[in-house]
Amino acid sequence: MSDGWVTDVLGEGYERLTLPLRPDEEGEVVATVVRHLPTPRRPGRPRRLLEDVDVLYVHGWSDYFFQRRLARFWADRGARFFALDLRKYGRSLREWQTPGYVADLETYDEDIRAALDARGPSTGRRLVLLGHSTGGLVLSLWAARHPREVSALVLNSPWLEFQLSAVARAALSPVVELRARLRPLDAIRVTDHGFYARAQEEAADPEDPVSIDASWRPVGGFPVYAGWLDAILAGHTAVSKGLGIPAPVCVLLSARSTLPTRWSDDLTRSDTVLFVDDIARAALRLGRSVTVERIEGSLHDVFLSRPEARVDAYERLDRWARGFAASRPRG
Repeated sequence: MSDGWVTDVLGEGYERLTLPLRPDEEGEVVATVVRHLPTPRRPGRPRRLLEDVDVLYVHGWSDYFFQRRLARFWADRGARFFALDLRKYGRSLREWQTPGYVADLETYDEDIRAALDARGPSTGRRLVLLGHSTGGLVLSLWAARHPREVSALVLNSPWLEFQLSAVARAALSPVVELRARLRPLDAIRVTDHGFYARAQEEAADPEDPVSIDASWRPVGGFPVYAGWLDAILAGHTAVSKGLGIPAPVCVLLSARSTLPTRWSDDLTRSDTVLFVDDIARAALRLGRSVTVERIEGSLHDVFLSRPEARVDAYERLDRWARGFAASRPRG
């Protein structure tokens, strides 16, 4: 059961709430929502840009929410910021669970609904979904299934297409699907030299330090299982057919990718996880109004990049947010 909102590991200004979910074959299941609320507007002060907005953030694979700067960006503009650690990730991971595992991305509908219900009164408020990497895929699919609830979608390097191209995905999907049906918890070998984690360390901002829990965000990532990969490929296939999201979409991506075969400084100034040109093309299939922002020198998580790329990413997000705010209905 939930004990109510308590102070989060991120410290003052951050609270978390445990969200009980239906148990699965491994037992008890929970999700966790973290909130960072704007300071109350003082009497006589002008209305802030996004005072009628709630933001819901969802992390990527082998990840959890720890980006305080990102929360402050939205709260400083008046928005209520909420971040969801999905089941079997981060704050929601229990010792008996298979980390990150689901066999169907629609399973997360329960997590997302619980997080939205935890916001409190939301009548008249607009919902902005903010997803990174796998979280961007999860939220894109959710927005397509719940178009009337979403006012905008902001995606930070969303995993919208498989790394080996759509052709490779089409060839690989039947093999993975069969393996998932017969042995869903078969581990699939994935080579990770820890270069992305090292790149983030080298790009880290000493003026805004973060502390990473290695049990929640292991350097080599969680094991990849056949059932989970089958769910991801099904999501990519759905994106490739077009999602028809009516809300405006902003996609932030690095300007280039680098294949991480050996360490070099290039890995601190490019996306080493996804092929960004493929993602940019896939993004155009999300809906009718899609803005793609290419950030020179950024990492896979554009908001954890070196200072010049990080500042560029936030400036572009601010510009987009101002346009979104201006679209607020009058009256």
